[in-house]
Amino acid sequence: MLIKRKSIEADANTKAGPGKPKAPRKPKFAPVTLSEENGVRFLHFGTEWVQGAMRLRKPDWIELEYAQQMMAWMLFKHDAAHIAQLGLGTGALTKFCYKQFPQMRVTAVELNPSVIAICRSMFKLPEEDDRLSILEMDALDFVNDPARHGTLDVLQVDLYDATARGPVLDTPEFYQACAASLKPDGVMTVNLFGDHPSYLRNLKAMRFAFHSIVCLPEVHEGNVVALAFRTEPPLDFPALYERAAEITAATRLPAKSWVNGIKARLERL
Repeated sequence: MLIKRKSIEADANTKAGPGKPKAPRKPKFAPVTLSEENGVRFLHFGTEWVQGAMRLRKPDWIELEYAQQMMAWMLFKHDAAHIAQLGLGTGALTKFCYKQFPQMRVTAVELNPSVIAICRSMFKLPEEDDRLSILEMDALDFVNDPARHGTLDVLQVDLYDATARGPVLDTPEFYQACAASLKPDGVMTVNLFGDHPSYLRNLKAMRFAFHSIVCLPEVHEGNVVALAFRTEPPLDFPALYERAAEITAATRLPAKSWVNGIKARLERL
């Protein structure tokens, strides 16, 4: 995620001690840090970059606009049975899907055990059950597992580290494995950084693996959510606006703006 906001502990994590060089140490995982403002708790990896957020009075709501856009697959999928998130963040997408879709299996994949722990202690991540699985593992290993190929209806990918220089997995081979993990009519949403060279690199890699790519307009400080389809998506805009109204009525998500964004992007092509 790519919103800048100073973390409470960020300065302390980068200051050098007596007799030490100014360059910070390079731990295996960046420190997981928090900040709060106006009733919203933010997750950081020891820097000012925001990795996720939760409104304290609405812990199951998706607070950040780009994360709401990650749900734009709902325009095209009415009956998803299994959804996976690569990159847990604050668990916003995981919590929302788990609560909103009681018929759906929800799997979250996160490499950093500290992120999982802080999601449970500070971001109200539910306990695992027969519908919810939290896997501590590398996202690349998850999508490369042949046992998972063709099993997912939806894949949501939000893989950033403390440097926030673009997704940490961005190769054609990674996106090819993502496509393989989806069912033939599956959809992937990805959080990209539109104001960075990684943006075009990721789009090129996704086009190698997927039939069709559609991007939503940029929000925040550069976030661009891309939708990737294994098969040609139906772009019947009257039907999409009707579906958007259903989504908003059921979830309060601003789905009409997603359709507007898709339409505007396609009209500029």
